[in-house]
Amino acid sequence: MWLDVETGVHWLVTAGLAKGNHLDRDDFYQCVKRADKRRETHRWLPTDEDRRLLKQETAARLLTEWELTVQRQVLQGLREIHAGGTIRLDVHHPVSANRHLATVDLAITEVRESGYQADEVELTVTSDCGYAGSNLIWQLTTRALITVSPPEQGWDRYRDSYSTIADPGYFSARVQELDLLDTHNQLTESEPGQHAHYAHRQHLAGSTINGHAVRALCGSYSVPTQDHASLPECPICRERIDAFPL
Repeated sequence: MWLDVETGVHWLVTAGLAKGNHLDRDDFYQCVKRADKRRETHRWLPTDEDRRLLKQETAARLLTEWELTVQRQVLQGLREIHAGGTIRLDVHHPVSANRHLATVDLAITEVRESGYQADEVELTVTSDCGYAGSNLIWQLTTRALITVSPPEQGWDRYRDSYSTIADPGYFSARVQELDLLDTHNQLTESEPGQHAHYAHRQHLAGSTINGHAVRALCGSYSVPTQDHASLPECPICRERIDAFPL
């Protein structure tokens, strides 16, 4: 075991088996002794590639832990307002818990009218000036949306606000689903879309690469990640395309 004093990271640099009561030439401790005598122990120290991989693994771990924290915050919010109401959640930066990143406002309205019964939800993400438009804000937005309601194409967007409609009682059931995931320390997964949509071609390439969502002709809002050829055509998009003048 070697301690990198600059980072505080403990590295397992070498390991082996004891043999022959430490008298065998292949005994691990004998090998270490010979390497130390020849001043060759530096070969066991982490390389630049090892450090690069460590940074990637650390970043991935911090991001996953942060997304779990966001999911738990949204879950707690749903517990309080699943039957209707509003709540505000303060989200902090994944690297520093003392650095405010954004505010998530969540509102659920129970609509019980003759001929129309639904639970309507609106989610708004307001980011601090330094993070507006960043990939981190988009990741926060995506995590919050799929925690509340995972279908990718089920949300409509207006600026920084997103809305969708669910069957009565959906969010009460959603709390139970999220409780189970939280017990196992698991992130909820998004549900891919069911239709291939039409959107302006100049928006698709960059959005696919950067993970940004685009609005389709039908008004649905999703990140273009699926193979559109494998999905049936959206009937509303088709109807609106047919209405365009030739």
